[in-house]
Amino acid sequence: MQNTTDTAAQPFTADATQPFVSVIIPVLNEEGFIGRCLQALAAQDYPKERTEVIVLDGGSTDATEYETQKTAEAAALTVFFAPNPNRTTAAGRNLGLTLAHGDVIIHLDGHTRVAPDFISANVRVLRESGADAVGGPIETRGHGVVGRAIALAMSSGFGIGDTAFRHAEAGLQETDSVPFGAYRRDVFERVGNYAEDMNRGEDDEFNYRVRAAGGRIVLSPEIRSVYFCRDSLHSLARQYWGYGLAKAGVLARHPERMRPRHLVPSALVVALGGGALLTMLNRRFAWIPALAGGAYAVAAGIASWRIASKGNQPEARYLPAAFACIHLPAGAGLLFGLIRARMGKSRDG
Repeated sequence: MQNTTDTAAQPFTADATQPFVSVIIPVLNEEGFIGRCLQALAAQDYPKERTEVIVLDGGSTDATEYETQKTAEAAALTVFFAPNPNRTTAAGRNLGLTLAHGDVIIHLDGHTRVAPDFISANVRVLRESGADAVGGPIETRGHGVVGRAIALAMSSGFGIGDTAFRHAEAGLQETDSVPFGAYRRDVFERVGNYAEDMNRGEDDEFNYRVRAAGGRIVLSPEIRSVYFCRDSLHSLARQYWGYGLAKAGVLARHPERMRPRHLVPSALVVALGGGALLTMLNRRFAWIPALAGGAYAVAAGIASWRIASKGNQPEARYLPAAFACIHLPAGAGLLFGLIRARMGKSRDG
């Protein structure tokens, strides 16, 4: 492993069939995960001499750096490890761009393990589709019965809606956004880098700018990866609170991207929370939270039963809680973020 904070000297010349690929991985406390991520990159069928891996550490307090070093040495994988002083994912990705030699830029998460043909599939789909960015559906996995329940909830239509990349059956299609995307280098020259004032929403915001500039983003089932989700309901709720805040920031900046599905969790929060407040003032309104809560409980129960009927009985009892830890924090986070953005605009105005 090489530690570096210097920018690359000279860019590599693009190759028609095997362009040089830079894999950028911002990390923070990824002990237990970054090793598997790097092992998968070391096992790629794409030529190692046409690939580089850049890990940007946002101040980990665990053994992330040690695990990175040991894995890289054991796998004979050259990894450039550099500090990310601003800590956020967006800042790490932007720093990685200044270090990268690649004609193709791939962004990964330390919780990810990619298929052996991940890089070659990305390059092939980029070349054949002519798209500006490509990605694939992700398979979500968890550890332990609670983690597996969370993974099932995050992979279900009831849990996360119609997000194509969360469903393994997704086929080749144009889409608004992809996770762990592969981008042509000139995309960043045309639309700029990641917005560092976005925390967790930088992917969506950047991809919206790509689409607004006339770019194409393609999702292909040939591009395969595994994402290891949180293994506790508390961590899941914190994650989706953050996602809700991030989505609010993105939609405040790109209101034309607002879709009804974005507001469904928030509507549930309003019905439950607002209904409860109205009930405290006048019990005649008790039907509002009762109806909303009852309808949600029935829907979550049906979704849980359907998942359990596919051989997931041990996880079934945790599924309703997992769904709630996705929907309620995400809805509350979106509401809070939108209100905060509106108040900020009012003060500025």
